[in-house]
Amino acid sequence: MAHALTRFMNVTDRLRFVFGPATRLDSDAPVVHKHDAFEQASDEDLSHFEVETDSEGHHYAVRREDMDKQS
Repeated sequence: MAHALTRFMNVTDRLRFVFGPATRLDSDAPVVHKHDAFEQASDEDLSHFEVETDSEGHHYAVRREDMDKQS
């Protein structure tokens, strides 16, 4: 076990040398999302779906146009 731990630590030391130390950000800070063209296109695609939940708590997507047909 000690050999595996020593080997792991050596690998992480080499990775830290190559990539730099791990950043320690404030975990309470809010995540900043940048809205680019790809994200806007994804939002547009997903706007055609509604999330439904069945009696067992499973989530699934239904096209809004299919929901309108059922009404």
